[in-house]
Amino acid sequence: MNLRLLKIAVLTAVFSALRLPAAECAADSHEMLKGAVNEVLAIAYDGSAASTPLSQRVRPVLEKYFNFEVITRKAIGPGWSQFTPEQQASAVTLFTEVVIRNYADRFEAGDRPGITYSAEVVPDPKRPIVRDVPTTINYAGKKYSVVYRVEKGAECWRIVDVKIEGVSMIANWRAQLNPLFQHGGAPEVLASLKQNLSNSVAK
Repeated sequence: MNLRLLKIAVLTAVFSALRLPAAECAADSHEMLKGAVNEVLAIAYDGSAASTPLSQRVRPVLEKYFNFEVITRKAIGPGWSQFTPEQQASAVTLFTEVVIRNYADRFEAGDRPGITYSAEVVPDPKRPIVRDVPTTINYAGKKYSVVYRVEKGAECWRIVDVKIEGVSMIANWRAQLNPLFQHGGAPEVLASLKQNLSNSVAK
């Protein structure tokens, strides 16, 4: 998977919600992703704010518009049910921080991407609360298919996965975390996430 493109796709989805008031939600999933993309890209590519780590500036937005509990559970896979409640809570906290740092602080502004949106799709008629919002990202002279999977919670739509050319962010993480669980259970998964954060701080 094109890692830089994944970072752009994730950040674009995240920042598109920046101008929504705290007490309000977008009317639909399409609006959530599309509403303020132009302004969002301006923020992501604004070098004047570089003195403050991007992860610090966007963490509240990430936590509000991404369902990290769902993402963490799916990224860990079937082993999630064998985590104790305390281990699950710790995994969500650690994984949230790992994702934020991976897709924010390591983001490097390259060519400014162009984004077009297609009509949302309901992948499973039995679960209308889950929608796929297809987009096309024009980046560095090439076009990529990027699909944002969103899910309706108690009040608002939340992003639960990003797929680039058919490969999902969750699938990538599961490929890393599931073998760890198979080898050493929850303790090894948690230790790996902590090590990931330590390495990030060291950089």
